[in-house]
Formats: sequence, C-alpha cells, structure tokens
Amino acid sequence: MTVEQQYLLLPGPTPVPASVLRAMNKPMINHRGPEFRELMAEVTDGVKKIYQTKNDLVIFPAAGTGAMEAAIVNFISPGDKVLAISIGVFGDRFAKIAAEFGADVQKLDFPWGQQADPDVVSNVISRDKEKRIKAVLVTHNETSTGVVNDIKAISESIGDHPAIIIVDAVSGLGAMELPTDEWGLDVVVSGSQKAFMLPPGLSFMSVSPRALETSKNCKNHKYYWDLESALKYLQKGQTPYTPALSLFFGLQEALRLLLEEGLDNVIKRHRYCRDLVRAGIKAMGLTPMADDAIASCSLTSVLAPEGIGANTIRRMLWERFEVVVAGGQQRLDDVIFRIGHLGFVRPLDLLASLAALEIVLYENGFPIKIGEGITKVQELFIKKEEA
Repeated sequence: MTVEQQYLLLPGPTPVPASVLRAMNKPMINHRGPEFRELMAEVTDGVKKIYQTKNDLVIFPAAGTGAMEAAIVNFISPGDKVLAISIGVFGDRFAKIAAEFGADVQKLDFPWGQQADPDVVSNVISRDKEKRIKAVLVTHNETSTGVVNDIKAISESIGDHPAIIIVDAVSGLGAMELPTDEWGLDVVVSGSQKAFMLPPGLSFMSVSPRALETSKNCKNHKYYWDLESALKYLQKGQTPYTPALSLFFGLQEALRLLLEEGLDNVIKRHRYCRDLVRAGIKAMGLTPMADDAIASCSLTSVLAPEGIGANTIRRMLWERFEVVVAGGQQRLDDVIFRIGHLGFVRPLDLLASLAALEIVLYENGFPIKIGEGITKVQELFIKKEEA
C-alpha cells in the first residue's frame, strides 16, 4: 500500500505546507524577464530577514552540501591554512571539502555529543602569531548528534584575528537564533529542506563585505558556484544559469508564512517542539544524546535502549505507524535514532509519534508503562495553553 500521509520526522527533508506545494504548481515564467526579477528581489530580501543580515546573499540551485562547497571555493585558495572545527559528521564533511580543494586543514575535533569549546578555539587562534589561518569553518547545528554549537562565543573567540568565519547553518538557521550581522559571521550557508519548509534543491549563502574582499583574491577552481557571477546576475534580478523556478515559487510562499508568523515566534515554536520531544523521551526512560544546555531545536538524538537496536525501533515505527525518524550515521549507526522537529512539524504530530514510540518500546520488552511519556507531553500542552 502506498502511504500518502506519514509522520515525517527527519532532520530534512521536512514536511511542506499545502500552500507551498500549491505555489510550486504555478506555470513556468521567463527566468530572464520582469516577473522573475520581481520574484528574485522579493525572496532574496525575505531570506535576508531570516538570516538577520544586510550582507549580500545569493541563492544556489543545490542541497546544503553544494552551498558548503561554494563557501570553500569562493573564499579559500589552495594552500590556505584553515581551522576546521568538528563535533560530528557534518563538521568532518566541511573539513573534507576544504581539503579536497587544496586547503591546508588543521582539524579541531571534539567528542561527538558535545559542543566545541570556544576557549580551545581561542587558544589555537592566539598561537597563530603569523596569521596564517585564513578561515575558520564551524557547524552551527550538528545534525548527526543533535548538538548546537555556541556560534556567538566561537565568533568572539577569534577576536581581532583576520581569519573569516564560515558557518554551516544548513539545519539550524530559522530553527534557532543566528543573527548573522550581530554575531559577526562572514559567510553563512543554509538549505531549503530544513526550517524553510521547502523540498530540497535551493541553498543560500550570505557574504560579509570582509568575505567579499577575500573572494576577490581567491584562486580556487569554480564555475557553477562562482560568487562573482552570481552577484553580477543578481544585480539584473537573475541567476547565472536556469533557476529551479518551482522552488522559487515555493520559497516565496514559505517566506510569507515564516515572516507572517514572525522570526521570534518561529524560533520559539522550534524550541517548544524540542522541549516536547525531550520531555517525552525522558519520561519513557530513554536518554537523549545531547545534554539539555546544548540540545538542538532542529532534532533530538536518542540513545537506543540496551538490547534494542535503534534500527529495529525505526523499522517498527515505520511499518506499524508510518512514523519516519532518522538513523545514526557512521559510528552511531544502530546506536541512536534521530527525531526531527523542524520546519512544518506540528506539536500534535510529535504527540502521536511519541505515542507510537511507547508502543514499539513496550513490544520490544523495554520496561515502560504505557502513557508515561505521553502524559508528560500532554502536561506541556496544557501549560502552554495556560501561559
């Protein structure tokens, strides 16, 4: 049987609102004409509001990793020294992309499930007396573990060192606070399939004036990801190559929804969904991988109970209840499962999915009293209504 209605609780792609899906069904228009010029100006301005930036911003036809590559090839030349901060799979990916394009990567690894320590970063930066480090790469929200980095503190730890800070905010932007300009972030990349409530296929990159100067001297290879070309065409209200028109129509509607709700309220909604999930799984006797103080508002990684593999839980959630959650990556495969709660995920979807999780745990012999987790979540529903 084909399932048309499922509980899609992934860190991306995320559910798409019906009005956004309808918008994507609009007829094609001339991507070199006045209609697209107006659309391009509107969505670029809207994305800037989510970024909280006045910096230049370009839209690439790519998933988040494409934007990460664009952030490397436009600002880092072969041989440049780069400090890559990693707390998981996507921090490792950023470092690998930089190395693939010839950077001299100094990797700063922190244990999976923990934040990067800004003091350690500051120590490394302060020892670079010759100012050889040209860029610092860091992940905002580490999707593989459910940990959010303290980007403000990391940015401050760089101090007056001339290195630019490049942030992978693919799964965090729009779900958590990340004021680009206020925190002095030079390059920030994000993706459409996360908090923006769109299908995969668009990515965004903001560029500070300082980073723009760096890009002018960059010697790396690029063609499709050429920032200079993208900015030149943006002045005409165009993209260098054929844009994903349907996604632009969807982005226009998604931004309307987000800005109508208000960015502060969007972030509060994500925080509330995180708290619901964490309260529920703790009441069931499960353990989240990340501590409360560093827990992501985009997803929650849950340690599978001893004797019950995470993949077994995921399979049964899908087969019995059409609930889709993500598995662990690399060394965390079958160790954790990841519950996404970003984008167009409703609190009631989370309540239903957590009820399904209780049943699956019970059927696998986990010592749980049916209703314990759900009762805790319901209490949070009531408290919110009374607030």
